[in-house]
Amino acid sequence: MADDCCSAKGPELERLARRSGQRRVLIAVLAINSVMFLAEFGAGLIAGSAALMADATDMLGDALIYGVSLYALDRSDRWKAGAAVTKGLFILVLGLGILVNVGLKIASGVPPSSTLMLAFGALALGANLVCLRLLWQFREQDVNMASTVECSRNDVISNVGVLFAAGAVALFDSPWPDIVVGLAMAAIILRSAVRVLREAWPQLRMDPASSG
Repeated sequence: MADDCCSAKGPELERLARRSGQRRVLIAVLAINSVMFLAEFGAGLIAGSAALMADATDMLGDALIYGVSLYALDRSDRWKAGAAVTKGLFILVLGLGILVNVGLKIASGVPPSSTLMLAFGALALGANLVCLRLLWQFREQDVNMASTVECSRNDVISNVGVLFAAGAVALFDSPWPDIVVGLAMAAIILRSAVRVLREAWPQLRMDPASSG
C-alpha cells in the first residue's frame, strides 16, 4: 500500500521539482541580466557604442522577461501563452528602440571606443553563455520557457556581433561597423518578436476550458 502511494506521488513530485528548478534558474538569470545591464549600459554610454547600448538594452529586456516568466511559471498553459505574448510585444518595442538609437549614431558619425566594446562585449558574452546553459534544459517544457530560451540564444548572437563590431571599429577607425551590427541586432530582435508572437498567440486564443 505504501509502495503504491509512493508510486502515485512520483509524477507529482517530479513536476514540483521541475518547477522548483525552473524558478531557481529564472531567478539566477534575472540577477545576471540586471547586473550586466547596469555595467554594459554605462560602458555603452562612455564608449559611444550603438551596438553595446543595444546589447545592454536587450539585457534589461531580458531581466523584465524573466520576471514575467517567473510570474507565469505556476499558472495554466493559457497564462503562459499570455506571458509569452507579453514578452514578444516587449521584444518588438525593444527592436524598434534600437533602430532609433542607431539613427542617432548615424547622425553623430563619431567612432566608439573599441577597447570598451571589446571588454564589456566579452563580459556580456560570458554572462549570456552561463544563462543559456542554465535555461537550455527547459527549452521544450512549454511555450513560456521556449520563448525565454529564444531570448537568451539571441543574446549570445548579439554579443558575438558586438565583439565583431569592436574589432572592425579598431581596424577601420569608423563608426559604421558599430552601426551595421546595431542594425543587425535590431533585425534579430524583431525576427525573434515575430516568432514568439506567432507561436504564443494561437495558444492564448484557445478556449480556457481546454488550456488547463
